[in-house]
Amino acid sequence: MKNFFAQPFYGFIRKLVANPKYRWWVVGASLIYLISPLDISPDMIPFLGQIDDALLITLVATELSQVLLQYKSNKEQKSAEAEA
Repeated sequence: MKNFFAQPFYGFIRKLVANPKYRWWVVGASLIYLISPLDISPDMIPFLGQIDDALLITLVATELSQVLLQYKSNKEQKSAEAEA
């Protein structure tokens, strides 16, 4: 049952961050949400309060690491082309 609700959300996020322009919007909005005092689930509730923050931190870390890997790959590819 939980996959029924989670799968469309994950699919939406994957499609959204696949586009480099929207990737930065998602990362920026996630960082703003993490900084803001408003939460979907208040942090005063043990465990449940940290779930949304943990998910967003994971999303931001994943996307930033993906950007760095792409940058490194592009840089290596350009240097290989320059040597040839």
